Amino acid sequence: MKKRYVAIGVGIAAAAAVVLFGRGKAPSGETATLYATVQEGPLVINVEEYGEIVPSEQITLKSEVQGRTSIISLVPEGRIVEKGEVLIQLDVSAKIDEKDSQEITLRNAESALEVATAALEIQRNQSASDIEIAEQNYMFAKEDLDKYENGEYPTKLIAQKGQLAISEQQVKQAKDKYEWSKKLFAEDFISETELEGDELSWKSSQLSFESAKRELELLETFTHRRELAKYRSDVKQMGMALERTRKSAASAIAQAESNLRARESEFRKQQQRYEKITNQIELATIRAPRAGQVVYATSRMGREPLQEGQEVWERQELIVLPTAESFAAKVNIHEASLKSISTGMPVRVRCDALPDRVFAGVVEKIAPMPDNERKWMNPDLKEYPTRVLIPDGQGELRNGMGCKAEIIVAQYDNVLYVPVQCVVRVAGESYVWVKGAAGDERRKVVTGLDNSRFVRIISGLSAREEVSLSPPLGESVADEDLKTVPETAETK
Repeated sequence: MKKRYVAIGVGIAAAAAVVLFGRGKAPSGETATLYATVQEGPLVINVEEYGEIVPSEQITLKSEVQGRTSIISLVPEGRIVEKGEVLIQLDVSAKIDEKDSQEITLRNAESALEVATAALEIQRNQSASDIEIAEQNYMFAKEDLDKYENGEYPTKLIAQKGQLAISEQQVKQAKDKYEWSKKLFAEDFISETELEGDELSWKSSQLSFESAKRELELLETFTHRRELAKYRSDVKQMGMALERTRKSAASAIAQAESNLRARESEFRKQQQRYEKITNQIELATIRAPRAGQVVYATSRMGREPLQEGQEVWERQELIVLPTAESFAAKVNIHEASLKSISTGMPVRVRCDALPDRVFAGVVEKIAPMPDNERKWMNPDLKEYPTRVLIPDGQGELRNGMGCKAEIIVAQYDNVLYVPVQCVVRVAGESYVWVKGAAGDERRKVVTGLDNSRFVRIISGLSAREEVSLSPPLGESVADEDLKTVPETAETK
């Protein structure tokens, strides 16, 4: 059964192979086989990517003015500014007019709040006064009832009964006198006129007695009942009036308090709106939070640079300022190299503008997700944004410089290595074709890391052996014909 072979790495030009390695002799009309000599010595495993220089830390200044506005003045790009210096002035003339109008609205709301506050205080005083009067009326009604029941009525009753007793005694006396007068008249001791006078006195006393008796009956039966009902009704009415007054006072106070809360809410609303407009006017003046070199955000995005009169919108990025003196290199790492790279690895950075200068750096951060913009341009391309910190670039590096970052994955002082195109993989194993007297010999090897040009040979080859640069990828290989080499700790 045939097995599929996959070559690792990329080829080196044939002319270079001849110079570095050698060319085997070939019969006339056949292509000569190129061989590479197994080298022994120092080897650097690295990943090289191109990117750009950016500040290690930076702050992006955005438009905080709501809606759309235009730029009145703008600091030139690349200028070194000091902290607090004006970078951009946005047009907020319409908001200034809105502020003047809002100030009038705010003052009206404040006046209405003061009126509502005074109205509540007046209502509280008026309610307290009304309740106090109603309580007094209720108390007086109860006192009047008590005075009648325990004072006026008993007094009238005693007086009326006394009057009745006196009248009754007077009737008796008048009757006795009249009886005596009749005897005296019969004996001619008194005149008929005197007898008639005594009779009239008796009858008059009888009438007074009957009148006193009737008045007592009226007092006990009608007058007392009516007066008692009246006083009790007054107590009840005054009690109900007091309850109505209390409820009415509570309702009036609650209404005044509700009106005050509404005025307070309206005042706060207008005050917040006024403060917001004032803040928006202040935000129209964008100042530098620290010293640094001005970079337009649009320039970083590959767009037209900012200019005076240009319209901008809320949250739009306008200017980028560094917040630290150090720089960083921003590069994208292909997913194939990602497994070999980790944070903390050393990096050598070279800039196109400074060809003779090499800056030392370190891998600071690797994004967990690929670059969406590049993924959108090419769905099959997955590159992960990586940040390389360069602590010693002050005074030389500039924001936006093109650079090449060489990430040092591993460094070996003395190892064996061959060009990557000499090694093929089949069924998860690595093989080379070694030049021998009887022809090329297939041999299994254990490989280490590669740098896209050379791959480390851990075991299976010796220094100065020659291996084919063009292994027969289409040839079938029998497992029993392959030389086995032991595994090492690096390959396990």
